[in-house]
Amino acid sequence: MAKGEAVELEAGNHTVRISNPQRVYFPARGETKLDLARYYLSVGDGIVRALRERPCMLHRFPSGVSGDKVHQKRVPAGAPPWLETVRVHFPRYNRHADELCVTEVAHVIWAVQMSTVEFHPWNSRRADTEKPDEWRIDLDPGPEADFARVRRVAHVAHEVLDELGATGWPKTSGGSGLHIYVRIEPRWGFSEVRRAALAFAREVERRAPDDVTTTWWRKDRDPALVFVDYNQNARDHTIASAYSVRGVPEATVSTPIAWDEVDDVEPGDCTIATVPARFAKLGDLHAGIDDTAYSLETLLEWADRDGLE
Repeated sequence: MAKGEAVELEAGNHTVRISNPQRVYFPARGETKLDLARYYLSVGDGIVRALRERPCMLHRFPSGVSGDKVHQKRVPAGAPPWLETVRVHFPRYNRHADELCVTEVAHVIWAVQMSTVEFHPWNSRRADTEKPDEWRIDLDPGPEADFARVRRVAHVAHEVLDELGATGWPKTSGGSGLHIYVRIEPRWGFSEVRRAALAFAREVERRAPDDVTTTWWRKDRDPALVFVDYNQNARDHTIASAYSVRGVPEATVSTPIAWDEVDDVEPGDCTIATVPARFAKLGDLHAGIDDTAYSLETLLEWADRDGLE
């Protein structure tokens, strides 16, 4: 292939043209735009499951991750007719956006052609974008918190989830933290889901006060603690999906893991160079995430008990 010559990739039922395939996106090992597209094809079932029918914000890096990042909500004019979108409303500005709504892997590869590295889906789906079906537990370590502390907090969160009768699906964040996703019944709006998430975070904090904080303002937090970021469940807040590559030179991946891997996983080892073989061996560890949805009633009772808003 001549330098800069476009290539065509088969992505399910569609062929997607990748321009500038040899452009280096990730300088740590030299992976290119084409490497990124091939990575997403290799985990196709997993990334589509993570994004399926959700409004999705795209984090684009037109010149690679060392360059500027573009946050893109709207699908641009000229997108292929087979691309799917969902219209979402932004009350604060009384505006709307037609966002990408992935239902097949070709949609993901089209986004890569548009220089997308990270996929940040909503926690609701297009059937009712105002009723989330995904509760997100974000374990965000402070700058002086090591990953051993994140691991301890993850186990406490798992304990509380077990007592609630809820199944949590962990993944690395692709950075220094861990995420745990819980499928919920789409009966509540964003504010109630956030209240439930705060009630859960406070319970984790009560059980592990030496490791956890729920203090909202960063300047007021102990930098050695792990912040359980309940506000990731507020409307318009998004985080990188399972299997999303992160916009860093090492091309780390937000990677689903099993609970018995929490004590051993090294997030920096999960990259576009390693996750394809892991996926081929283990399959999608979040394959069962949609099988059961949890009720938030108990957590909302805790929120009422604690006077949380």
